[in-house]
Amino acid sequence: MSLKVQPMGDYQTNCYIITVEGKDFIIDPGVDATRWVLQNVNNPVAILNTHGHFDHVWSNKELSDKLGLKIYTPKDDNFMLEKDPYGFGMTPSCADILVEPDEEFDFDGVKVKFHYFPGHTPGCSAIEIDKHLFSGDFIFRNSIGRTDFPFSSPEKMKQSIDKILKWEKDIRIYPGHGSATTLNSERDSLINWKNYL
Repeated sequence: MSLKVQPMGDYQTNCYIITVEGKDFIIDPGVDATRWVLQNVNNPVAILNTHGHFDHVWSNKELSDKLGLKIYTPKDDNFMLEKDPYGFGMTPSCADILVEPDEEFDFDGVKVKFHYFPGHTPGCSAIEIDKHLFSGDFIFRNSIGRTDFPFSSPEKMKQSIDKILKWEKDIRIYPGHGSATTLNSERDSLINWKNYL
């Protein structure tokens, strides 16, 4: 696997291009991501959204149109793509594939799983590809996604933290903002945040 990352927009939202077996997966194409993505893909196969917040999906439609790609989005967050509920002037997009909780896809031998971790948003998910986890705004280094936004839920975030803490494996985590970390490195932080909520 090879990985490219570029922070996008005022919120420095990480857009990732993950290449596995010659296939490029674009995760969370945020504000003005199109140019960078076009310069860095050779064989793009899908656009994957961890959740529906504007800073993660801003360039969905433009990239989908230019590259002829399907958009995969957690089904409970699709309304954010279509209606721009925060009113930032985002070009609406619509998921081609509405992802069910914990659904897994097979792209000619490359497995992509959307682990369902609601709380930050109703459909918030972390995407696992080739034993790497792209956590969107669920987990950051020493932190978690905010739960005081419209459509957020502190109670669901607690349940999501409990869910990932049950994982016995360690895994490399690439968040939607900031630098990479690992699950084992974040276990104490996650427990503290759960107790704080």
